[in-house]
Amino acid sequence: MTARFIRHSAVTGAALTVLMGTALSWGAPPASAAENAPVSWESAALGLPTAHTLNQGEGVTVAVLDSGIDPDHPALKGRVAKVGPDFYDSDGLRPGDDGYGVHGTAMVSDVLKVAPKAKIITARVIDDSHEYKFERGLSPVGDGIDYAVANGADVISMSLGGDVVNRMQGEDLAAAARAVQKGVTLLAAAGNSGDEGNEGNFPAGYANVISVAATKQGGQRADFSTVRTHNTIAAPGVGIVSADKEGGYSAINGTSPATAIAAGVTALMLAENPDLTPAQTRAILMRTADHPAGGHDPLVGAGQINAAAAVRAAANPSKIDTEPKPYKGDVKHFASPTGTDKISHPAMETGVLATGLGAVGGGLLLVVCGGLLLFRRSKRQRVAV
Repeated sequence: MTARFIRHSAVTGAALTVLMGTALSWGAPPASAAENAPVSWESAALGLPTAHTLNQGEGVTVAVLDSGIDPDHPALKGRVAKVGPDFYDSDGLRPGDDGYGVHGTAMVSDVLKVAPKAKIITARVIDDSHEYKFERGLSPVGDGIDYAVANGADVISMSLGGDVVNRMQGEDLAAAARAVQKGVTLLAAAGNSGDEGNEGNFPAGYANVISVAATKQGGQRADFSTVRTHNTIAAPGVGIVSADKEGGYSAINGTSPATAIAAGVTALMLAENPDLTPAQTRAILMRTADHPAGGHDPLVGAGQINAAAAVRAAANPSKIDTEPKPYKGDVKHFASPTGTDKISHPAMETGVLATGLGAVGGGLLLVVCGGLLLFRRSKRQRVAV
């Protein structure tokens, strides 16, 4: 089957498409669990076969906050330690219903392809129509983060998000801060609007969350991947073979699978060194990535993850001083490890930010269009896929 995701009103990404081909084993997961999982190109691109000779995520707990799951899918069966609460329960859907667990099932399978022996816990914080709640006092994502921390998560994978207007949710930001304070690494999808309006995305935009962009084969930015200066790293996000809730597997596109893959690599790093702090994890992912020309840029951050190099580097990390420091006005860059210059901006692709407004009407037209855009955004929610 082909699972459909609405690009404008609900989802900022490409549709799921059915992969036709022979099912082959993926890496070295438990034979009883994923022996029929198909191969994807990201395994070789990330150096996963080499990384798996070091570990496969043993002893690490990854929380996948998403739309719920189908725990009986062959890629997940017997591999999910705890299916948590439904923090997005106002739609009345339950496991097994249409529109429940499609996206979440795919994301858990992508984490497990990379870290096949990691412990998985889940919580439902969005639905498969990808409505993301922002009402005052309601914070399914924040509740999910707190739940994950309380249940021993080492890594939290969030293949979701909302755009810039009215999307900085105080409850979510506070929950993310509590998680990082407890030593939990958080990753979130950068968003899939890079070939449209290029809206920003939260929680990826929070300073304490690793923002994951998507790459296509060859390591360049996927056309849809949102371009932001806060993008931390990138991972494969085009044609990623993932579990289909209806059975079998489908190839999907988006910063969502890229985030799940990056979360899996983070689990491998923590299995190699459980004492890594979130700051050290971020620094290693960035330092060992396959850097774009010119270094860190807003297209792919520090570049596509190199899983083998990251896991090796995790064994002997550099110490990072994360204590707050007063700003004295004589430092050229933000604190390590980003090295992002505070006054200059990397070159952007002109096509990424084209608005097509033209010059008709001058400033008046800009004001009117801007008002309409704000009104439309206030009426719709966006979720990265």
